Amino acid sequence: MEVCILFLYVMILLPGIAASVHQVKSFLNHTAYLSCYFPNSQKTDVKDLRVFWQKGAVEVVHEVNYGQEKHDNLSPKYVNRTKMDMDRWTLQLLNAGIVDEGQYKCIIQQRDKGSPKVIHTSECLLHIIANYSQPEIAWLHAGELKPNEYLNLSCSSSGGYPEPKQMTWLISHENTTHTLTHHMDISQDAVTKLYSVTTKLNITVPTNTLTNISCLLHLGEQLGSLVSVPLGIEIPGEQMEQEKINFLGPLIVVIILIVFLLGFVILKKNRNTSPTNQSVSLAV
Repeated sequence: MEVCILFLYVMILLPGIAASVHQVKSFLNHTAYLSCYFPNSQKTDVKDLRVFWQKGAVEVVHEVNYGQEKHDNLSPKYVNRTKMDMDRWTLQLLNAGIVDEGQYKCIIQQRDKGSPKVIHTSECLLHIIANYSQPEIAWLHAGELKPNEYLNLSCSSSGGYPEPKQMTWLISHENTTHTLTHHMDISQDAVTKLYSVTTKLNITVPTNTLTNISCLLHLGEQLGSLVSVPLGIEIPGEQMEQEKINFLGPLIVVIILIVFLLGFVILKKNRNTSPTNQSVSLAV
């Protein structure tokens, strides 16, 4: 605690040392790499430097005191979880979790005649990422789909972080795609802090053409989007059914008439040939 307060006090006294914030992303339960971005243009020996990493204003994450690591002032949750690569001036944070998200500061001091002199500072903002499952569409409709009824679907994805931006439906038919956005239900696991999301779709059953329905999960500009496997639906409409009836009805009548005509012709032919056959028999 005293060391951290001393650092902040020194930073206030030295406003000329700028600390730019670098964005860092790391996958959940992987190693996060936080760089000091220290050029060391003077080729100063690490034995003449003190390197501190701290999170916020009170948590000491890592400390290297003139070439030797010190663990006395470390916050308990960072013990045995950090390594400092002094060649690359990079801190490795092992098994990074969601609770590790936040802003980290690297402070480098050089040995001086009096108190150590701050020669470099930098800040990193750590973001944790956990991959969502591929969105999956589920039927909420019971029974056979019929024209002019309602189609009920849901789309879900889980196990991700951070919280998603939006979930939309893509409805495509006849080279045209419509986008629909409905309410998105979001829940977060109390232990893992991972998110699950669900949205629902309720539309009139598409008819007379093949319709593909997909679900798109937006994770933000830098994380991209995930899309579900498309669901294909092709239901004939009442008009098409009526057209089939209107077409088949006359066709059946024509077929019946042809059969009757053929029967009549055959019967008439048989009647015409019967007397001739009898005459030939008598002549013999």
